[in-house]
Amino acid sequence: MATSADFETKDGANGAEIFLTGRLTLARLGDLPERLGKLGDISRIDLSGLDRIDTVGAWLVTRTARAHDAEVTGAGDDALRLLGALLKIDGDTKVKADRLPAWKRLLDEVGTASLSTWHEFLGIIGFFGELLIALVNQIRSRRRLRWNAIVTRFQTVGWDALPIIGLMSFLIGVVIAQQGAVQLRQFGLEMFTINLVGRASIRELGLLMTAIMVAGRSGSAFAAQIGTMKLTEEVDAMRTIGVSPMEAIVIPRVAASTITMPLLGFYASICAIIGGGVFCWVGLGIPPLTYVQRLRDIIPMTDVWIMLLKAPVFGILIGVTGCYEGMQVRQNAEQVGQRTTSAVVAAIFLVIVLDAMFAVFFSSIGWN
Repeated sequence: MATSADFETKDGANGAEIFLTGRLTLARLGDLPERLGKLGDISRIDLSGLDRIDTVGAWLVTRTARAHDAEVTGAGDDALRLLGALLKIDGDTKVKADRLPAWKRLLDEVGTASLSTWHEFLGIIGFFGELLIALVNQIRSRRRLRWNAIVTRFQTVGWDALPIIGLMSFLIGVVIAQQGAVQLRQFGLEMFTINLVGRASIRELGLLMTAIMVAGRSGSAFAAQIGTMKLTEEVDAMRTIGVSPMEAIVIPRVAASTITMPLLGFYASICAIIGGGVFCWVGLGIPPLTYVQRLRDIIPMTDVWIMLLKAPVFGILIGVTGCYEGMQVRQNAEQVGQRTTSAVVAAIFLVIVLDAMFAVFFSSIGWN
C-alpha cells in the first residue's frame, strides 16, 4: 500500500535537516504542510527517501526551500524535472510568456486555418468515397433503397422550402431588374433589362441562391440531426444490430438533396424571372407579353442545360457536407453547434468555388 508523505529531522550546523519519505503527492500529503510550517530554521531538505513526487509536492518543497533558504539534495530524475525550473524562479520572472509579434501570430493563425481546411476537405472526399462504396454494396446485394426515408427528406428539403425560396428568388429578380434598369436608362436601353434578368436568373443566380439557401436550411439540419444521433448513441446502436448508418442515414439525405436541387433551382429561376417581369411591367411599362416574347428570344437552351447540370452536383455537395459534419460529432452537445456551423460554411464555400469552376469550364467550351 502506498505510504503517506512524512519526514524525519536531524540537527545540523545551520538548522534542522529534513529527510522526506513516502509519496509526496496531493493524495498523500495529509497534514505535512502544517507540520513543516511549525519547524524552525531548516538548512537542508533531502529527497532521496521519496517514492514519488508530483507538482503539488514540488511546489511544497520549493516553498519551504525559499522560506528558509535551504539546500535541496537527493532529488531523483522526476524531482529534478519538476524542481529544476521552480528553484531558479525569482521575483522578476514573468508569469506569462512574451507575446509573439503580430505578423508571426497572423502567419500562425493563417497556417492553422489552412491546415484545418485542408484536413476538412480531405475528410469530405473520404466520406464521399465511403458513400459511393455503401451505395454500390447496396445495389450489388439487391437491398431495397429506403424510399420512405428518401420521400420524407423530399418534403423536408424540397416541399417545405418552396415558400422561402420562392419569395427570396422573386425579390432577387426585382432587385436585378431595378438595378439594371437604373444603369441602362443612362443609354436609353431599358429594354435590355429583360436580357439581364432572364440570363442571370436561369444561368447563375437562381440556382446559386437556391444552393446557398438549401445549405443553410437543409445542410445545417442534416448536421444537427446526425450529430444528435451520435451523442445519443443511436448510430452505434444501428451498427450493433447490423444496420449500416450510411445506408439508413446518409444515403436518403444525399439522395433527397441531389434529386430536389434541380427542381428547386428551376423553380427559383422562374420566380426570379416573374419578379423581374413585375418590375418591368410596373416600373418600365413593358407589357408581360412583350417580356415573355423577349425572354424566348434571348435565353438559349444551353443556359437551361447548364443549370440542370450544376444542380445535382450542388445537391450532392450540400448533402455530403452536412452528413459528414454530423458524423464528426464526438464529445458533447457543444460540438453539435460547431459542426452545424462548419457544415453551412463549408457547403456555401464549396458551392461558390464549384460555380466559378463551372463558369470557366462552360465558357471554355463555347457555352456562353
